[in-house]
Amino acid sequence: MAIAANVNIKNKSASFEYHLLDRYVAGISLLGTEIKSIREGKANINDSFCAFFEDGLYLRNMHIAEYSFGSFYNHEAKRDRKLLLTKKELKKLKDKGEEKGFTIVPLRIFINERGFAKVEIALAQGKKDFDKRDTIKERESKRELDRAMKR
Repeated sequence: MAIAANVNIKNKSASFEYHLLDRYVAGISLLGTEIKSIREGKANINDSFCAFFEDGLYLRNMHIAEYSFGSFYNHEAKRDRKLLLTKKELKKLKDKGEEKGFTIVPLRIFINERGFAKVEIALAQGKKDFDKRDTIKERESKRELDRAMKR
């Protein structure tokens, strides 16, 4: 059985909206039809975020399209999905995440070499408007340099 390891769903707006501080790789607790949709690349994490509830860290507002061959066993598209991390990582994230200005954002979803769906999350701090303008300036200047080097 061939494993589709080329899945790499990114949250492109995360690095623009936040300063990314610490990165973690977490497993996701999924249903059967959800992993099949992710392997087809039909997931979106642009508006999603992570939040703590009584028994762990959950990924909220992540959209996984319904599996086309799923019949009545199909999953809910925007349900909360539990993230699987060690107790040490969870404690560290909870302590830092409760401080003012910090949040936990998903960066990308991928399939590892064993065929499991993983999500890369980051402890992040929101950028101010002037930080975002600086990011745009850096990107534009880098693009200009690349164009000049190709000539």
